Parts: sequence; structure tokens; C-alpha cells
Amino acid sequence: MTGGRSVSFESISKSFVFGGRPLPVLEKVSLHLDPGSFTVLIGPSGCGKSTLLRIAVGLETIESGLVLIGDDAPEAVRRKGEIGVAFQDPALMPWRSVHDNIALPLDVLGGAQRDRRAAIAGLISLVGLQGFEKALPGELSGGMRQRVAIARSLVTDPSVLLMDEPFGALDLILRRQMNVELQRIWMEQRPTTLLVTHGVDEAVFLADRVVIMSGRPGRVAGIVNVPFERPRSVSVFRDPTFHALTDTVSEYLGGYEA
Repeated sequence: MTGGRSVSFESISKSFVFGGRPLPVLEKVSLHLDPGSFTVLIGPSGCGKSTLLRIAVGLETIESGLVLIGDDAPEAVRRKGEIGVAFQDPALMPWRSVHDNIALPLDVLGGAQRDRRAAIAGLISLVGLQGFEKALPGELSGGMRQRVAIARSLVTDPSVLLMDEPFGALDLILRRQMNVELQRIWMEQRPTTLLVTHGVDEAVFLADRVVIMSGRPGRVAGIVNVPFERPRSVSVFRDPTFHALTDTVSEYLGGYEA
């Protein structure tokens, strides 16, 4: 494992053109992620959460500000395979097996991949898919497909993991199970993680810090530190402190629909 790297957003502003006019999406967003930390981003729809993730990957330009991963630009870090990305849609290749879907980023990067088979086998074990190495995506449940996507995001041994609503399509029971699984996987790998969600419970359960965004144009409206020790079990969802923290996050969100 390369170890997590810091991620810094410094006064980020971004607009899109809509109807021939600029539509501000992010305005002077500043945020620092410590190496190996787990930060969750929550806010109303359209506040720029996903755009901020795409900026961190180097897939969106910015009008002003600076983004650094360690001391490097996101594009340089991405080209070295040090950024892992997982989205709500697992986007698995239907004709590729579990093993081969996980291997896809290695195929794209090319070059010598020592111990490739062992590394993929280790990730399959890590996400609990032993025995399904040769299965196709159509033979898997939704939760299993998302596990493949998470393993794929980790196969290049990334120092930064960016996740956009990875469990948004799952039912509540499975979603909570996957929250516990993601925490376990993160604790073994420790990449610096930024996850976008609409779920207040999910945010508080997973995060070291919950960052709440305002409505468009998105700004950092508040930050809530989460004090629970790890590993956290599902019993945390019943803890009075947990409910107090979710109330605090909800108060920051105000009248917005997260």
C-alpha cells in the first residue's frame, strides 16, 4: 500500500454554461483531507458534490483555486493509478468475469504488473467474493456487483479513494451491511477517502468528518466531527450520540433535501 496522501481544495470555484449563461456550481470551496482520513460530503442536490469529486480526479477544470494531492496535480496522480474511483453505477463490463473486471484498471495502465494474480485474489477475498472469481456481472446481486466495483477501485493500490453514492441504489438493509463492509475494507487499506452521499445516517456512520455543503453555488456550510472509535458496528445506529450527530447534520442542511 502506498499510504494515503493529503488532498487539498483551495478556494475552488466552478461554473457551467446553462441556457447561454454561466451557472455557478461551486464558490470558493476550501477543504483539506488528512492522509488516511475518511471524509463524507453531503448536501442538497445540485450543490456541486459530484463536481468536486470530478475535480479531484482531474476530470473537470476549475475557474479559480487550486487542487493538490500531496504536492501534485490530480491529473499526474491519476495517470500513475493512485486515485481509485467508485460510483453508484458499478459500470462493470458484462462480458468480463469478476476477476477480469477487477483487473481492468491494470489493463488500462499497462506495464509490468508483478504479483497481479495474487493482488486480485487478495482483493476478491477482501470484499468477500471468494468462489465468484469466474462469475459474470449478470450472475451477481446488486450488492455483489458493488463489491466488485470497490475491489476494482482498489486494484492499483491507490493513495486516494473517491466514491460517489456507491450504495445509493441498494435497499436500506443491504446499504447498512455495505457501510460496515466498506469501513472494514478502508481500515485494511487506509486510502484517503472522500465519499459523496445523500444519506445522513450513512455519512455519520462512515466518516471521521462530515462536510455539509450549502445549496448552489456550493460552499462549505459546516463540518461535523464524528467521535466513534473504529471498527463501528451496526449498534452505532442506535446510539443516542449517533442520533444527536445526525440531527446536527440535518440542522445544517436546513430546508434542503439532501
